[in-house]
Amino acid sequence: MTNTVKLSQQLQTIAKRWPVDPFRPHLQLGAFLNSLAEHPQLTPQAVKAARALEENEFQRKYPLTKGTLQPKSMPHYYTRLVEGMEKSAQGIARPWYKIFFNIW
Repeated sequence: MTNTVKLSQQLQTIAKRWPVDPFRPHLQLGAFLNSLAEHPQLTPQAVKAARALEENEFQRKYPLTKGTLQPKSMPHYYTRLVEGMEKSAQGIARPWYKIFFNIW
């Protein structure tokens, strides 16, 4: 097997394991990686970058501080953002009165 075929198989494996984005069903990174695997000039750097993204290598290398995750101006902002995304993925909306009165 040639090197390009091995790289293609590695990238296709990463693409299969990539989670589906429920908010953009028509734009999936896994589908992009799958089509990239078929490119004739696929480089080892592209496969290495995809693997680094899959394994959260940059999150471990550059961890976020508590000050970044909980800014003093709005300490619960990111917690509420994640909660809203999770509920939105489940189809749960905030009641109208919480939106109107800006209540969390």
